[in-house]
Amino acid sequence: MNNLVESQKLNPKLFKLDVEQVPIRKGFGEGLLGVGAEDQNVVGLCADLTESTQMHLFAKQFPERFIQVGVAEQNLASVASGMAAMGKIPFLTSYAMFSPGRNWEQIRTTICYNDRNVKIIGSHAGVSVGPDGGTHQAIEDIAITRVIPRLAVIVPCDAIEAKKATWQIARWTGPAYLRLAREKSPVVTTEESFFEIGKANILRQPDKPQVAIIACGQMVYNALIAANDLANQGLEVSVINLHTIKPLDEETILRVASQAGAVVTVEEHQKRGGMGSAVAEFLAEHYPVPMELMGVDDQFGQSGTPQELLEHYGLGVSHIRLAVQRVLARKK
Repeated sequence: MNNLVESQKLNPKLFKLDVEQVPIRKGFGEGLLGVGAEDQNVVGLCADLTESTQMHLFAKQFPERFIQVGVAEQNLASVASGMAAMGKIPFLTSYAMFSPGRNWEQIRTTICYNDRNVKIIGSHAGVSVGPDGGTHQAIEDIAITRVIPRLAVIVPCDAIEAKKATWQIARWTGPAYLRLAREKSPVVTTEESFFEIGKANILRQPDKPQVAIIACGQMVYNALIAANDLANQGLEVSVINLHTIKPLDEETILRVASQAGAVVTVEEHQKRGGMGSAVAEFLAEHYPVPMELMGVDDQFGQSGTPQELLEHYGLGVSHIRLAVQRVLARKK
């Protein structure tokens, strides 16, 4: 019995070896194409990385609404802010290391301070970027975006969720940051799965959970596999897909923490300042429980295959199982 929540309508091949694998960024590209066809005010801007960020689909279909800014990320944000002031809905894309990394001040002041309706798409986030190495692996971007007032922060768990998130941020009034991974990753959800900005999804819910795993991005899949393995050892674990880091779904976090009495957070990001920190900050005030925060531990990334790097930085399935056992021991 895997205790998956039936209403979530997850991928029936989730625990099979031939589970579909699709880059999360691909869902954004397909979503933007659909959004562009529906709304003439949607425009695309890129910093010389159209194919890598999957904006080439939009650029080819709507060339009159696409602007190639070039390698000038600060300008990218400022131009988008100006277009939003004129009633457009700009989507700007680059690697997350460069946007929001390089142009953070322009995003803060030109876009968010002015409450411009701009959608910032940060692709190639996390260590799973692989051989590009530490200079291109954004593992600090959740930290620097979630502290900016008015900016929503969304981290989809798979390509299908990224497509849904793209549609929803297009209709979301105000600035939003969508964080995407590069490499192919397992498809967790289906077209029928529920997705709403600001509403976390409880994917696995045993009757009496002993620990709650809260994950985001492609770490949701690893969390589900780890929870399934632990169930075979007699440990019952709930799994929550916290795709929206801001606005934080405080109601769901409070509920799962109070039910389980212990929490493990898992993210492909620095363990300090990211999603886990957002959860810890809330629970420290409202319902303190033993916690384990999983992420990159105050290090830079490096070159390697995506799977090698996830294992090296302690984000593999076996590491999640150990974190659950550690927090369970502290709970006692």
